[in-house]
Amino acid sequence: MAGIGFELRKILSRDSYTATLRGYVYAGLISSGPWVLSIISVMLIGLLSVGVVGSQSLVRQFLVTVTYLMASSLIVTGGLQLFFTRFVSDQLFQKRTELILPNLLGILLLVTLGAGVLACAVLITLFDEPFVYRLLVLANFVVLCNLWLVIIFLSGMKAYNRILLIMAGGYSIMVASAFLLRHWGVDGLLLALLIGHGCLLFMFLFDIVRDYDSDRLIAFDFLDRNKVFLSLLLTGFCYNLGIWIDKLIFWFNPATSNQIVGPLRASMLYDLPIFLAYLAIIPGMAVFLVRIETDFAEWYERLFRAIRDGETLQHIGQLKNEMTLSIRQGLQEICKVQGLTVVLLLLFAPNLLDWLGMSRYYLPLFYVDLVGVSVQVVFMALLNVFFYLDKRTVVLQLCALFVVLNALLTLLSQYLGPSFFGYGFTVSLVCCVFVALVRLNRALDDLKYDTFMLNR
Repeated sequence: MAGIGFELRKILSRDSYTATLRGYVYAGLISSGPWVLSIISVMLIGLLSVGVVGSQSLVRQFLVTVTYLMASSLIVTGGLQLFFTRFVSDQLFQKRTELILPNLLGILLLVTLGAGVLACAVLITLFDEPFVYRLLVLANFVVLCNLWLVIIFLSGMKAYNRILLIMAGGYSIMVASAFLLRHWGVDGLLLALLIGHGCLLFMFLFDIVRDYDSDRLIAFDFLDRNKVFLSLLLTGFCYNLGIWIDKLIFWFNPATSNQIVGPLRASMLYDLPIFLAYLAIIPGMAVFLVRIETDFAEWYERLFRAIRDGETLQHIGQLKNEMTLSIRQGLQEICKVQGLTVVLLLLFAPNLLDWLGMSRYYLPLFYVDLVGVSVQVVFMALLNVFFYLDKRTVVLQLCALFVVLNALLTLLSQYLGPSFFGYGFTVSLVCCVFVALVRLNRALDDLKYDTFMLNR
């Protein structure tokens, strides 16, 4: 959705260092803000609660519960996010904005019911924890599933100052609530998590309701088979499963994990380095969003406008070459910025772990994870280009390949021993990026043929 692209172009057009910095800060916070701020907030809650919530094991139960809530909600709604994003984008392109709000409320209703039933079934059959704990887990899961769907609208909204204030306010409320409720133990911390994410959900919903008018309350047009692409459901599911499957394998291998609360297990050896490494993606994500939503998106728009307007083949060819060049330059800039970030963190990693109170034995795994999450940014950029080119089958194949490779190579790394931990995640992404580059080169070579000969 082009809202963020227009706004970033407006900021960057001022051609000053301040404007450039502002543009990249906005892009970084919009692209990775919810994920990164949630990690930081949960870590702060854990630090504030040490020594107050009964014992350190209770704090660990909270952190592990939150991790499973994040993973499960993203996997469950990953397909719906892509599925509904495409529906909304099509309505915006056709200028049928009155359909957006009622369909958003419709999908939120279905997600609330579906997530509630699924969570109830799991909590009743697999957990024997106190009722309050299970009730709070249920509520948090439903809220998170809804929040991920609402967050897809952020890139289409232009009130970025308000968005950033809402993010900061929501997570500040979460941390403050945890500070006040920490004496209630794990239940108090989960209630604080629910309050924070609930505030974010309803504040973002308020902005969406204000931006998109409609005379209907709820609609289910997104379920019309002629308006949706079911392949996107599987693509979103595979992408999120691919991100989490190596963690799941480590969690449920008794040799690499411990039981924490109910059936939930965690791998203290594997989890800490990779979640810390994910904080390093902010610079790369900022560049990714700026380059994809400004240079590439602009040339893409010009190219297909020229095709629709019947411009000459020579002019269309020139625009296609410019779009290809913008992809190459964007990927190069992502690699440069993310590469510099990795080098700096490699240099300061020992001091960083000391400051965080983590053992230096984590360093080898942290180094591997740093490379892995950096490659993931490139992979995301390539997937986004394929989505622009409407290569849904290619994206599905790449995401399925990611799931299979990550699972198999992670199992192999466990067989080979601790020295190879993390390589499954990183090597699988490197392989996927290589395959994606080959497929992208082929797709760009065939772009004219696909556009003129296969268009129906």
